[in-house]
Amino acid sequence: MQNLGELAISRRGLMIGTAASVAMTTAPSVADAEAAIAGAPVMSKLTFTVNGEARDLDLDTRTTLLDALREHLHLTGTKKGCDHGQCGACTVIVEGRRVNSCLTLAVMHDGDSITTIEGLGRPGHLHRMQAAFVKHDGYQCGYCTPGQICSAVAVLDEIAAGIPSHVTADLTARPRLTEAELRERMSGNICRCGAYSNIVEAITEVAGREA
Repeated sequence: MQNLGELAISRRGLMIGTAASVAMTTAPSVADAEAAIAGAPVMSKLTFTVNGEARDLDLDTRTTLLDALREHLHLTGTKKGCDHGQCGACTVIVEGRRVNSCLTLAVMHDGDSITTIEGLGRPGHLHRMQAAFVKHDGYQCGYCTPGQICSAVAVLDEIAAGIPSHVTADLTARPRLTEAELRERMSGNICRCGAYSNIVEAITEVAGREA
């Protein structure tokens, strides 16, 4: 039977042995080392449909959907505001649902259908929500307006689909289109000019036409 003296390990010996073990099990391969070179991008080919048109891109996998739209497809209607998902200026519609495009990577949407403000309408052929924003003066500086309009279009689809919000009183019934519902659902889109009342009026008018 071994005594404690024979089993004793010095602190220095333990640290050297541990370091050697870690080095043996975690030593990177040549390929890993090359991939870890600072700033070396990993590229990915992807295809998605933007405003009804198939677009092919070869992107750094770190590229956000926002930057893919603005910098690579030159669809600058979608705005970069806070770049942290807090202001809603970058809102687009992906597969029928509104998304903060600054918070999602482009490669996550390979094969998806994406609608930006340019895809909703153009001068002379405005979407009814765009026309309502103009009629009710739902903007001042206009910077947040593309995100506001994309979000508003998606909000009406959410209500029509019966998706409740935090202020929906009866979760088993179709949400009612009230001012409280609209303000809650649009709360992720910030208007620093304070045109909220006019925005609610514009959405309400469009909802009345669709009812």
